[in-house]
Amino acid sequence: MSRTVLITGGSSGLGAAVAHACLEASDRPFVLDLQPPGEGVEHLLVDLSDPEKTEHAVRQVVELTGGLDAVVTCAGTDACGRLEDVATPDWNRVVEVNLIGTAATVRAAPPSLRERRGRVVTVASTLGIKALSDATAYCASKFGVVGFTRALAAELAGEVGVTLLEPGGMQTAFFDGRPDQYKPGPDAVLTPPSEVARTVMFVLDLPFGHEIRELVVTASTEPSWP
Repeated sequence: MSRTVLITGGSSGLGAAVAHACLEASDRPFVLDLQPPGEGVEHLLVDLSDPEKTEHAVRQVVELTGGLDAVVTCAGTDACGRLEDVATPDWNRVVEVNLIGTAATVRAAPPSLRERRGRVVTVASTLGIKALSDATAYCASKFGVVGFTRALAAELAGEVGVTLLEPGGMQTAFFDGRPDQYKPGPDAVLTPPSEVARTVMFVLDLPFGHEIRELVVTASTEPSWP
């Protein structure tokens, strides 16, 4: 049976890969993002740093589709630099998108997910369990996603499946536009987002009541783990 899967950040990177994997599985992806996704993917444009607009958009998707079978929170941003050098609005926006946006997306979904015995997959990072210099905003947001998801799993146990995904560096545009010092080196081995998307689909295919609580997916030589 086709599933309706809400994906944040689905216009690029991992979110786009998950949307594509859903289409290949004959599921129905529905994207929330600032930019429209690829052709043929249903979507609403929303600034995920605004929790009220995000919650409203999720409720709109539920009304438009008739209900959700899964939520996958792929949206993410970053602002690299030493704490005193990153402008306050830029630092705050990282937390607002990565953590507050994740919470707002999930907050509006449980009634529909309970009804359909659905699942939530939140996307943190290996930098949600390992801290690096010049990444205070990103680490704060992703450490927050880790704690949020672990608490959510306890809260929704037996009602909604909850999985925390912690990917390492991926071959996406996430690193574009950064100063060279914050880009992966020329010898860096990054994971294709399509491979990480495969793990998301594996989780979504699990029978209700069986859980993969946490997944670390990274290239074996990627230095952000362990």
